[in-house]
Amino acid sequence: MMMHAMSEHAGGPGLGVGVLPFDGMGLYEQPRPRFVFKMPRVVPDQKTKFENDELFRRLSRECEVRYTGFRDRPLEERQGRFQNACREGHTEIAFAAMGTNLQLTFGPAAGTFSEPGQCDFDKEHGKVHIRSGLIMNGVCVRWRGWIDLERLDGVGCLEYDEDAAAQEDAQLRNQLARYNERIRQFEEKQRAFRSAAAQPPHHNHHLSHHHHLGHHVSGSGTVTGGVEPHLTHRQDPEMEVRLRAY
Repeated sequence: MMMHAMSEHAGGPGLGVGVLPFDGMGLYEQPRPRFVFKMPRVVPDQKTKFENDELFRRLSRECEVRYTGFRDRPLEERQGRFQNACREGHTEIAFAAMGTNLQLTFGPAAGTFSEPGQCDFDKEHGKVHIRSGLIMNGVCVRWRGWIDLERLDGVGCLEYDEDAAAQEDAQLRNQLARYNERIRQFEEKQRAFRSAAAQPPHHNHHLSHHHHLGHHVSGSGTVTGGVEPHLTHRQDPEMEVRLRAY
């Protein structure tokens, strides 16, 4: 009710005036320029990092993996939950040797990383084969492997995802270009503002002219010769009459 009253008082009924958000700033404080720069999702050179980083080098070799969900529940319940999660498009696995945990998404749940055949129960009896794309430490990778449906363990590794990396690189370049353009526009406005502030204020030459006239009038009632040539340029005839009659 108070918000409705403020809207009517500010702009009158029917003008569609919005209420200012209460975000800690003064209600009438002028908005300040905001530069929101989202943290990049990937590093500039993904492939080099994938090939040289020690963690990626270890995870790129096939090694033992395990399902890590619901470890406090009985095995039969975990088996059912694992299969249901795979059909929904997600699961949790860990590389047994290094303890690296991954949250895998695939199918429709993966969004832009979705690929056909990412979760296959029919490829091999008693196993599910999974491929899941993700961004890990700023690098687009793909987890590829299989997990036994009874033991809930298997084998998997990470691969460098060329296609996803190219898409993310293009988005990164576009993001940086927009950010640099906003910085350039802001700096141009700042230079224009400083240039305008540095210029001296303009004086009123007309008022200054009449101010000098008052100081050149002599006590005898005549205007000194230094000012007389300027009388023809005065814009106020009434002022001229008063000076001559003084």
